[in-house]
Formats: sequence, structure tokens, C-alpha cells
Amino acid sequence: MAFFIVAILLGLLSVSQPARGVNYTFMREAMHAPPVTYYDYIVIGGGTAGCPLAATLSRRYRVLLLERGGSPYDDDRVLNMAHFSDVLSDTSASSPSQRFVSEDGVINSRPRVLGGGSCLNAGFFTRAGAGYTRAVGWDAREVLSAYRWVEDVVAFQPELGPWQAAVRRGLLETGVVPDNGFTFDHIPGTKVGGSIFDPDGRRHTAADLLQYARPEGIDVLLRARVARILFSYKGTKPVARGVVYRDSLGMVHVAYLNQGDANEIILSAGALGSPQLLMLSGVGPSDHLRSFGLDVVVDNPGVGQGMSDNPMNAIYVPSPSPVEVSLIQVVGITRFGSYIEGASGSDWTTRTASSSGDGARQARVFGMFSPQTGQLPTVPPKQRTPEAIARAVEAMSRVPDAALRGGFILEKVLGPQSTGSLALRNLDPDDNPIVQFNYFAHPDDLRRCVAGIEAIERVIRSRSFSRFAYPNFAFPAMLNVTAEFPANLMRMRGGSDPAALERFCRDTVMTIWHYHGGCQVGRVVDRDYRVLGIDALRVIDGSTFNASPGTNPQATVMMLGRYMGVKIEKERTLIEGGARKL
Repeated sequence: MAFFIVAILLGLLSVSQPARGVNYTFMREAMHAPPVTYYDYIVIGGGTAGCPLAATLSRRYRVLLLERGGSPYDDDRVLNMAHFSDVLSDTSASSPSQRFVSEDGVINSRPRVLGGGSCLNAGFFTRAGAGYTRAVGWDAREVLSAYRWVEDVVAFQPELGPWQAAVRRGLLETGVVPDNGFTFDHIPGTKVGGSIFDPDGRRHTAADLLQYARPEGIDVLLRARVARILFSYKGTKPVARGVVYRDSLGMVHVAYLNQGDANEIILSAGALGSPQLLMLSGVGPSDHLRSFGLDVVVDNPGVGQGMSDNPMNAIYVPSPSPVEVSLIQVVGITRFGSYIEGASGSDWTTRTASSSGDGARQARVFGMFSPQTGQLPTVPPKQRTPEAIARAVEAMSRVPDAALRGGFILEKVLGPQSTGSLALRNLDPDDNPIVQFNYFAHPDDLRRCVAGIEAIERVIRSRSFSRFAYPNFAFPAMLNVTAEFPANLMRMRGGSDPAALERFCRDTVMTIWHYHGGCQVGRVVDRDYRVLGIDALRVIDGSTFNASPGTNPQATVMMLGRYMGVKIEKERTLIEGGARKL
């Protein structure tokens, strides 16, 4: 029997047009916005950080939230766990997921929808560790309050099926201890984390946090594509003044800040969008900006630097027993710097109709680990072409369903320490910039990957996992299980020795959508996320991170939006109160 590994996530408006599926009367298409509007705060990017940030600031101020994508409530695929891979594999211009390929050759996705990455990911919800919070200088009590504010709306305790329970027991049996039970906290050992999927499989996203907003204090514009930030000057120092954006018809709109020194523009466009928009607005490495004919507002060579993506590698484990459908629920937080997780699903053997020149065919959809999402880890990154993906989809459509009954156990690297960079490709803000993550450039990342693969082997061989593993199917065979696969170019056929595992890590590296950096604290922004050298401009999102928090960043990015919204509000209240006393 052959088995195959599959890879892996407004101005004052004249017409009220509430979005379908949710009663947000303040959410409208950008085409209905007036040409010129004024606000106290303009938040660019209605994603994982932007939604909670805008909702918080709207309690006392007038806020404009600009989102380049559409509403998640208009797309049933986004909200249904069963259609997880459908969104990632949709490469159309209107897809909530915009595919990009890093210079490393790894295929990835960036969000293009209100709610951001929380609309695309595998749903795992976990806080950052206490050490991370201390290192970045956040107030621990305020952080906890912000997490709970988020969790009350979007986080749930998953119910483990037999396969996930076996992964959990296997981790404990092999020494990933203690057993921490269900917890949102990031602590060494094995735990069941939270999920943004509720018991009915419905996804809850950062867009749901807009229910906290004061309707009279916020306008949310959809399909509002920001072109650049506008500046004025206070002496010689630039001050953010407004933004230029286009609607879906291509019409130009301008939003300005109201008068007042405390009003601000806040970039929350993500690890790709925020550094890209800073550069398009004239903030970044001067030589690079001038090469595109851009006027330099602030020469900051740190913009676009420190780009990182947590490398992930997965092992397919064929099962003699049926497995449940599951995404990420259990995690082993090891002491050697690798996180062990699992996903399973009978939906990987479902078939969906597709058309071709030969008429209707049946193509498999493999959930989180799907060739349709473009991951295909068994092909070295530089070889992951559309043709290779098409061959993978075709070949897997012919494999018997029983051969693909099983799950994946994956490891991803803490940090990571390897970093890369981002640069403009052109002057179109809708196009993907050039980004390179330099996976495994740092030897510690490679060491942690090897240790993680070895930990996966121990879990698979554990007594606790025996129900879901063939007893005579050796681990090296699992590593080489796709050697005859038409799209596979590896031909590894080595054992499980460290040298072979290092090559396996390099050749099968994937993303798990945890990229960050580009506007890092100390390089581009200060510890209050103000852009260095510019007034009235901040960046608040994952682009400011020097390392990915916890085992999954989405909870912390949502928390950060709330945390900074509260902090900005408190600081402004103190300043304005002092001014009134004077």
C-alpha cells in the first residue's frame, strides 16, 4: 500500500447598508463613502488587531476602520470549519485569502477580509507566555483583562475526539509533561488549548469583536484599498494627517484627522501590509524608496527588516482506525524549543466536483494539509510550482480513500531566530511585496526542527497512540512515504539520523501562517508603537513582533488591539484632563 503526505492557512455615509449575517449598521461598502471625511482615529486594516482596536477607541471617539477586503459574514466558507481549506485554495481576486509565494519558495496566504487572519487560520487560541509579556514591557494585569475581553466573544474549549486524545496521551507518555489540561496559558508541557470554532464548527473571528463598538462612534468601510498616508509638517517633523484610499469602483477618497494633537492614524495592516504601506508613503530605506520614484518622508532602513515565519514540518500518519475531523486542539510545549501539534480528518478523503477539458472530475479536498492550498511540503520549496500542485491534486484523486485515512502530527519552531526582509515589488498596494523569511538560516532553528521530528516519532511509537499507527510501519518509511509520488523531487530514502532529518526539515518546510516582523519595536516603532520620527502615526499589529508569541499569535494580536486601545484612551484622558485644569 502506498501512502502519500499532503501539505498544508467612514466618513459620514449617506446610505445605510448593513452587511448580511450580522447587524453592524456601521459597516458599509467604501463606494458609498463621501469623497472627504474627518475622524479622530483612522485605523488602516480591519484585521486581527484592527477590529478590537477600533471597537475600543470608538467608545469615546470617532473612528474610521478601513478594510481592503469584504465581510466574513457574506462568505459561508469562512464561518464553517468544514470549508477551512476552500478559502485557502481560492486564488480568485475576490477571495478572502490572497496567496503569496516568498522568495524561499514557500507558498503562503495573507488575509483580505474583515477579521483578518482569524478568518483563515486553523483556529487555535492560546495566550503568550508570562516571559514574553515581561520582555515586551506590557502591564500583566491589563494584558489579562484584554485577553478575557477577547475570549468572552471568540474563544471556546474544544471537545477532543479519540485521535486528538491519543496525541495528547502520547505526548505525556513520551515526557512532554506536565499535563496542564485545558488552558489558554502558555506553559511547558501538554495542554488542550482554546479554539475560535464553537461546538457547532462555526468560526468566530476578530470581526465579532466589533460588537463591542459604539455604533455612533465608528464607520467600517469594506473594500477600501489604502494607497498612502498623507503628512503635514510641524517644523521639520512630519505629522500624519490623513489617508488616500480607493473603493471597489476605483474612485478616490480622502479621510483626514480632525484637529487636535491627540488624534492619530494607526496602521494595523499586518506583517506584509504595514511595512508595505509605510514604504509607499515614503517611510523606509531611502535608496529603495527613491528607486521607485517615491519622495522620502523619513529614512528608516528598519522598515521591512526582521521578517520571520515559524517554520513548520508535518508527518503523515496513516491510521488502521477511523479518525475524527479536527484541526489544532492539543499542543506539546517542549523544553527544547519546538511545539508538537496534530490535525486529523475524514474530510481529507472527501471529493468535490471540478471541471476540466475532459469533463467533470472528482478532486480531493484535504482540509488543513491540502495540495489545493499550495503547500505541498514533500516537494522542495523552490519546486512548488502550479504544475506540481496540479499533479498532486490529480494523483491524490486516484488514491483509494482507505490509504489516506489518518492524520498529521506537526512540529513548529519557537521564535524563530532566522530572519529575512520585505521590499516593494511595485507601487500597487494590492500587489504582494517581495518577502523572504530565510527558513533555517539560523542553526538553532534547524536543531529544534530535528528535535521536533524526533519527538513526533516517539509519539507515534507510544503505546497511547498505537490504535492509530500501523505496528510494522517504520518511522523512516513515513518520512519517505511519498518517494514515488509524481510531484515529489526529494528521493530522500534516508533513515531517521540527524543529517537526514535536517534535509527533511529543509526540503519539507511549510508555513503555518505565523509570519511577523517588518515594523519591529526599536527599529520602526517605540515601545508605545509610535513610528519613530513621525507624530500621530502608530503601528499596532504582528509586524511589530520580534518573535511569535505563544504557540499561535492570533490571541495575542487580538489582545494587543484591545490592550493598546485601552492604553491610548487612558493616556488621552489624563492629558486632556490636565489641559482642562490648566
